[in-house]
Amino acid sequence: QVDLVQSGGGSVQAGGSLRLSCSASGLIFDRSAMGWFRRASGGEGEFVAAIVGSGQDTHYDASVKGRFTISRDNSRNTVSLQMNSLKPEDTAIYYCARSVGRTWRDYAGDYINWGQGTWVTVSS
Repeated sequence: QVDLVQSGGGSVQAGGSLRLSCSASGLIFDRSAMGWFRRASGGEGEFVAAIVGSGQDTHYDASVKGRFTISRDNSRNTVSLQMNSLKPEDTAIYYCARSVGRTWRDYAGDYINWGQGTWVTVSS
């Protein structure tokens, strides 16, 4: 059984920083790309960032590029999302997810395991 357990998040003022982490178990971690998605209250889910299994390639949605950094530690089976220069429009529930393969994907349907979700609230 694959489990993804998230930590981090919380509330911050605009311009601040937060870090999300996701710890994985029950899988060979470096064989899966990992991603972060978010869903604002009443909104649709959207892709945020992804990282390939080796950690050598990353991809970001244009709305977060330059502000967010996705990383992974394959020795600890963790993936993280460092969020800087946060804006009120970043307010959402954030989910880490495991992809079906090693390469990055931005379509939620290609992700087969999901974390429990973590709220990130950015006030103006």
